[in-house]
Amino acid sequence: MQKILVIQTAFIGDVVLATGMLEKLHAQYPNAAIDILVRKGNESLFTQHPFLHEVLVWNKKASKYSHLFSLLKKIRRHQYDVLINVQRFAATGFLTAFSKARTTIGFDKNPFSFLFSDVIRHVVSEGDHTLHEIERNHQLIRSLTDDKAAKPKLYPSAQDEKAVAGLTNKKYICVAPASVWFTKQFPADQWTAMIDAVPHDTGVYLLGAGSDKALCEKIKSGSQHPSVTNLAGQLNFLQSAALMKKAVMNYVNDSAPMHFASSVNAPVAAVYCSTIPAFGFGPLSDNSHVIEVLQPLSCRPCGLHGKKACPQQHFHCAGWITTQQLLAVLPR
Repeated sequence: MQKILVIQTAFIGDVVLATGMLEKLHAQYPNAAIDILVRKGNESLFTQHPFLHEVLVWNKKASKYSHLFSLLKKIRRHQYDVLINVQRFAATGFLTAFSKARTTIGFDKNPFSFLFSDVIRHVVSEGDHTLHEIERNHQLIRSLTDDKAAKPKLYPSAQDEKAVAGLTNKKYICVAPASVWFTKQFPADQWTAMIDAVPHDTGVYLLGAGSDKALCEKIKSGSQHPSVTNLAGQLNFLQSAALMKKAVMNYVNDSAPMHFASSVNAPVAAVYCSTIPAFGFGPLSDNSHVIEVLQPLSCRPCGLHGKKACPQQHFHCAGWITTQQLLAVLPR
């Protein structure tokens, strides 16, 4: 096997989880040229990746479909031996079906799966075992490798490590307080209450995209802790991962930063509000903690993904999580 393409054009957290497939394929086929196709914006995850040959980028926001056809031409020119499509949507199914790859593998839920050479059933659980997303993804390459899924992995470069070196010379935690969905996001005032209870000899770094800067500033300005730094918008993906790797704990929502922590095996405390780890997207670090409401709620989970507002208008799944629960996992 000489050339392999993995397609995952979903959001950043899903792409991070798909990196476990790259690890497994490289281990099995160390001399193969492995490429990945991602949506524009996620390509920076793979800067100086040690064994990726090429990163293909689909710009979904500008000339989406004309760019799709351009990508198809490029993929056909590459003449892949194997194309593995993690996505279950028609656009990537189209690329897969007409790629001219010798072997095309994808999930049965893709509308173009009837044209794939190998169709894999997309399952949430096997018997009493709920599959993690990395295990679901691994079903696509099980016949090419073995039965064991690999954990996701990112590779911050020496430059990324250098960019955060001045921040890592003290004891610190990272907090990534934002989420795209309201019901996945632990409330700002509760983050502030937790930070205020963190020992003063431990620094606090607030992480996020540029769009999260206002939220992080609100948390910082409301806190009495003497060492809170708002880094939202100042670090790229790999620099954030490098910083998280050396933290004594990383506090995150059920969102992409949790997977960043998993990808560098950083200690992580994942706060689950409306969603639950049983959906298959839990933390994978050796030092992982799940923090969720202790009281049973008949409305939780209220859906597979987050919502823009609490359907019950009380948001107890977040509000009833205590500062003590968060602090209990912080090393002393």
